[in-house]
Amino acid sequence: MRKQHSAAFKADLIIEVLKEEKTIAQLAAEHGVHPVQISQWKAAALKGLPAVFEKEGKGEAARQAVHEKEKDALYQEIGRLHAQVSWMKKKAGHVFE
Repeated sequence: MRKQHSAAFKADLIIEVLKEEKTIAQLAAEHGVHPVQISQWKAAALKGLPAVFEKEGKGEAARQAVHEKEKDALYQEIGRLHAQVSWMKKKAGHVFE
């Protein structure tokens, strides 16, 4: 059975790794985690670190643009489906009334 570690545990461990007071092997032995796992967590933390320093508006603007694009596509789909239903009602006559 695999151990489930909390995000706080991982963050604390990576902070210790970044301090470079002990080796990854020493920390792994102390905390009962495989050294490769710690290296993977460190890589993930370093990869996500630039996002911490991004300006709020920049990331939010990108998310907003994606949201607007998806919303427009959905409205187009709704319009297309509405036209199809109207056409089917017209062709079927009294069945849908």
